[in-house]
Amino acid sequence: MYDKNKLPILDLRQFYNVKERHIFLKELQYLARHIGFFYLVGHGLDKNRIKQIKEYAALFFSLPQQDKESISIENSPHFRGYTHLNGEHTQNTPDAREQIDIGTELEAIPLTSTNPIWTRLQGPNQWPKDWPDFQKVVQSWLFDTKKISIDLIHAFLLALGVKENVLDPFILNQPNESLKLIHYPKTDSTLSVQGVGAHKDTNILTLLLQDEVGGLQVLSKNTWIDVPYIEDAFVVNIGETLELATNGYLVANTHRVVSPKNTDRYSIAYFISPNLFAGDLPILDLPHTLKQLATGPTTDPNNPLLRNIAENNMKSKFRSHLNVTQKFYPDIYKHLKKKHGDLYEKN
Repeated sequence: MYDKNKLPILDLRQFYNVKERHIFLKELQYLARHIGFFYLVGHGLDKNRIKQIKEYAALFFSLPQQDKESISIENSPHFRGYTHLNGEHTQNTPDAREQIDIGTELEAIPLTSTNPIWTRLQGPNQWPKDWPDFQKVVQSWLFDTKKISIDLIHAFLLALGVKENVLDPFILNQPNESLKLIHYPKTDSTLSVQGVGAHKDTNILTLLLQDEVGGLQVLSKNTWIDVPYIEDAFVVNIGETLELATNGYLVANTHRVVSPKNTDRYSIAYFISPNLFAGDLPILDLPHTLKQLATGPTTDPNNPLLRNIAENNMKSKFRSHLNVTQKFYPDIYKHLKKKHGDLYEKN
């Protein structure tokens, strides 16, 4: 049905069209189960909006290094702000990229003995000084990608044969959302350099806007498949939260980015997760034919999946941003260092 070496393309306009919705849902059910990655077009964002967010991302990374460092993620116990080159880790190895992490603008929750540690995921962003347009453009992008993501989650649920609103209590009222603007500098190395290492996303799903440079790869049946640029398309992938909710019927996909050789690469990734305070995500009551195929979520013994989604998300932050963890959560850092030994000594 699909070329195993190419990701398929879905058009969200089919979902919005009552007469064609069944076609979209049938394709989505197949892709969600068998591939888990696809391109999404027909999302409603015009070329000017897409061009604008790409331009602002490039402008941010062209700022003087001292300006970017002034809003370093190392200032934030909420894991918001700028991360310098090699400052984030995947599989205990530095990633050759710089980025800024932005989320919903909310007041911080005090860390007390009665508040779980994952409540620290909520908090304010750090914004470049004297550049209000950047904040305006980025927050507008957050708003629009959230709407697209919620529509797509509704489509996923219908494709799985459950009510489209079953997860609304988790995603409509302040979902835990995150936006990364990412820059992968070109490398002169003849060897393959880890732009971002092989990993699975922890959230429900991801919308990725990439540029023409390439480097994104998806693991399919033990083979890395290139995911080239398609104009104005999002690359969509399933996260571990959806894998948990379907008891493993859907599987979060492993992907990576290989650093570009000849020119810099930019991408913009939007992640949507359940509201921090909504509690454990339920296992969806799938139709019997699908439930029989749900054999439980996959898990890495060195990085197990947790049923509490907020806790799972916080665990990922701890492992990825070691400097922030060491500064604000020293006990957690000591535990990780003890568990992983020399891997943390070299970082």
